[in-house]
Amino acid sequence: MTSHLLASRARHLADDLLAPHAEQVDQEGVPASHIEAIKQSGVLGVSAPVAYGGSAAPAAVARETAEILAGACCSTWFVQTQHHTPVLTLTKTELPVRERLLGPLARGELMSGVAYAHLRAYPRIPVRVTRERGGWRFDGTVSWYTGWGLNDVMLLAGVTDADEALFAFTEAREQEGLRPSAPMRLAALTASRTVSLELDGLWLPEDAVASRTPYAEWAKGDRPRSTNASPAVFGVAEAALALLDEDTSGPIRTRLDNVRKQAYALAEHPVPHEHLEERLSLRTQAYEVLMTATTAAVVAGGGRSLSLTNRAQRLAREALFLLVQGQTAESRRVHLKALADRP
Repeated sequence: MTSHLLASRARHLADDLLAPHAEQVDQEGVPASHIEAIKQSGVLGVSAPVAYGGSAAPAAVARETAEILAGACCSTWFVQTQHHTPVLTLTKTELPVRERLLGPLARGELMSGVAYAHLRAYPRIPVRVTRERGGWRFDGTVSWYTGWGLNDVMLLAGVTDADEALFAFTEAREQEGLRPSAPMRLAALTASRTVSLELDGLWLPEDAVASRTPYAEWAKGDRPRSTNASPAVFGVAEAALALLDEDTSGPIRTRLDNVRKQAYALAEHPVPHEHLEERLSLRTQAYEVLMTATTAAVVAGGGRSLSLTNRAQRLAREALFLLVQGQTAESRRVHLKALADRP
């Protein structure tokens, strides 16, 4: 682990605010005060350019802060983790929206959500984008949008008639052409304020566009994101291990450390499209250790673990969520095969 200032800030935030209130948040929802604390901490700019108010920290620091936040309160982590894709998108573009939004997002003055996972359903197109009045019209359904009522803006994506993946920013609020569902009741992370979005002629101007790329090119760049193990998996596993005695936790922690070391080494590999099968295998192994750790925490807690306000029970439900978070057909295939081949 590093000794970077942002990691220290994340640790203080986790120990002083997030972990002590995690069970309450799990039942009542992520409060605006948690998001304000996240904004003030600087972690929203962990990977953003220094020139725009970010920290441009190494990827290892971003992974560490994610582990810390997820292990303390997975719901709060999940809301804020959406923010980092818009920042990365703006960092890579030269379009006008960069100068308007990258600074406020990097400094934590604004928090962004994302609405783009539906792009992975291609060739099915849940959100279609068409030219209209010098801008772009969005129609369709966003099945999942996290952080409704907490985010300031969102990065919305759809597919154009020319088979391009188009990303554009809009305010994260109900508006003409954009209508949210009621918050979803989920087995885990209901607290993250997740809704679906109905798009019926939402119009955005040309200067809202952050990226416009042939779909095949976007998909190639997106593929490695769903093959690497998530730092949140290791964070929640560590939180579960903290509930166990050393005799039980020791061997599981050894396995966890070994998988983490290998997964993070591949995450640092200079060619993200290489070793994809190995990445997927390590992702699956990380899940296996996560389920072992959270199951052990539930077993150790006995009957108390059945209470919805019990920490072990919350972590076990968060683990179930992480099994499918960011899942693709490819990652599902590898995971199911590993489960089927288990002796």
